[in-house]
Amino acid sequence: ETVIVNGLTAWRMLHRSARVRAGQKIVVLGAAGGVGSVLVQLALHAGASVIGVGSSPQQDAIAARGAIAVDYRTEDVAARVAELAPDGVAAVFDHVGGEGIVSSWRMLARGGTLVAYGTASTKDDPGSARLPVLKLFARLTLWSALPNGRRARFFNLWAGRRRRAHFQAALRDDLGHVLRLAREGAIDAPVAARYPLSQAAAALRFAERRGLIGKVIIVPDEVAPLWWR
Repeated sequence: ETVIVNGLTAWRMLHRSARVRAGQKIVVLGAAGGVGSVLVQLALHAGASVIGVGSSPQQDAIAARGAIAVDYRTEDVAARVAELAPDGVAAVFDHVGGEGIVSSWRMLARGGTLVAYGTASTKDDPGSARLPVLKLFARLTLWSALPNGRRARFFNLWAGRRRRAHFQAALRDDLGHVLRLAREGAIDAPVAARYPLSQAAAALRFAERRGLIGKVIIVPDEVAPLWWR
């Protein structure tokens, strides 16, 4: 399931939203996370160069995948990206949202695409959880309307499902690519920890930690032996 959901999300953002091609350079925020780590692998497999942004404990894992690791805690990410890609990058994948989305937009080269797929930076903000998403969506829509040759997209894995036949056909096709690459060993979905269902609350608390590498998995109690942590 981790490979399916994370893999589909990463594949569709890379190939359908941003249409990244071989030889291009991209930026992946959260490059050691569940979606980010698969996105890095898919981009490298497609022949792109990847600048992977993560925390200090994640740097080795990001570099081991073959990406250029950038530590957002100790480095100026925008300055480092400008150093590595003076003319800008072809795509930025941002799950953080908030005001930092402006920096992601400015990293783009002409013709580049910003793909936003979350608002992690605002998850603890008071008030409605929908408001940060609506603000982000409005900002992305405005940016895409500007005559500057760049695009901004908000990605939702289930967008387009009302066109059921077309949506299901595209999903099957994309899933086929993901499963083939997983079967060939070209990609994997790292797991940070496994928790039994009875400890779902502890799993959620663990998942909110910074610096995780991979996804937190909840499994049925009867198949969760002592190796769950």
